[in-house]
Order: sequence, then C-alpha cells, then structure tokens
Amino acid sequence: MNKKRVLVTGGTGGIGQSIVERLSGDPRYEVSSPARVDLDLESRESIDAYFSEASVYDIVINNAGINFPECIEDIVDKHIQSSLNINLVAPLLIIQKCVPHMKQQRFGRIVNVSSIWGVRSKEKRTLYSATKFALNGVTKSLCRELGPFNILVNSICPGYVNTSLTQRNVTPEEQEIIKKEIPLKRFAEPSEIAESIAFLISENNSYMTGQTLIVDGGFLA
Repeated sequence: MNKKRVLVTGGTGGIGQSIVERLSGDPRYEVSSPARVDLDLESRESIDAYFSEASVYDIVINNAGINFPECIEDIVDKHIQSSLNINLVAPLLIIQKCVPHMKQQRFGRIVNVSSIWGVRSKEKRTLYSATKFALNGVTKSLCRELGPFNILVNSICPGYVNTSLTQRNVTPEEQEIIKKEIPLKRFAEPSEIAESIAFLISENNSYMTGQTLIVDGGFLA
C-alpha cells in the first residue's frame, strides 16, 4: 500500500503534537513535521529552501499558529508581521508549493487549523481573529478552485483546548468561568482535535470540503 505523505506544521506541542502522534500511528500515512530550523514559517526564503529539497505531499495540515492577546493600542509592528506570516502567509505559500502535485495525481487533502476566534471574536484578539477569519476565507476560496481536482480543503476551528497555550493565556479563574459556558463543561483534549483532523484527511471524508468545522464542545451554539 502506498502511504500518503503528510506535512504537519507546528507539530511540537499541544494540538500539533497530538496530530503527529495520531497520524504517525496510522500505517496509511508517512508524517513529516519539520522543526523551525528546517522550516521557518516567518521566512519566505526558508519555505522556498525547504520545498526545494522536500518530497511532494499528498496531505497538508497547516497547524502552526501564534497569538498575541493585546489591546489595540499595545499592538506592535513585530507582532503584526509575525501573526500575518505564521497564521496566514505561510499556509498560503505551503499550499502553493503542494498543489501542483495534488492536481497531477487528482488527490489532495488540505486542513487549515483555524479557531473559534476565526468565526467570532472577543477583546484582545484583533490580530489573531484577523488572520484566522482570513484563513477561513482561504479555505472557502480554494475549495472551489481545487474541487475539480479532487482536492478537499477544510478549516477546523477548535474552541478552548487543554494546552500550554491556553494555560498561558487564560488564568485558572477564567478557565472555570469559561467551562461553565461550555455545554460539555470542560475544555477539549488535543487528541480530540487530532481525531477530527484524522477524519477530514481520511478516505471516510469524500465529500466534505470548504467547511469551517467547529470543535468547541458547543461553546458557540
């Protein structure tokens, strides 16, 4: 059986690590998750260099992301550029590199890891929401462009997930308040997000494309 080659960005922690672990345990996939020294998502030159040496990919999971929770008057240029480069520009460039092979074989799966803050927003999420709303727009446009080639493109929008990023950005007191607003009364585990992504890239998904799949325990309901 020919394994599908999978690229996962941001695979070293939280949701990304769970994605890599979930897919690496599946004999259908050969998973690559390059470290920043090999693929710096803030550098066009690094992306070009990586794909000049990397093999082609059948499946792309744009998971890497960055979040600076700041009031509008505290946002600095460096954070603007980092947010745009990592959350939006890099996924676009990576898809651009991988699509020719997908078109040639008339098969591809692209999953953009967005956020519930790409569906609605809250205070201090200006940069994050701007990039995640845009990433969802990329998904919708590309589903129409690439659908004729049997390339499925979806976004997954996690809600609150039990990761170190959540622990850093949300105080324990705030977490308890938020959990009361979630119908399931808890945060997601990273493995639950990984399982949703595993479905989107699998042969079991043959018709879902252009969607923003919200996985939030009912928080936005």
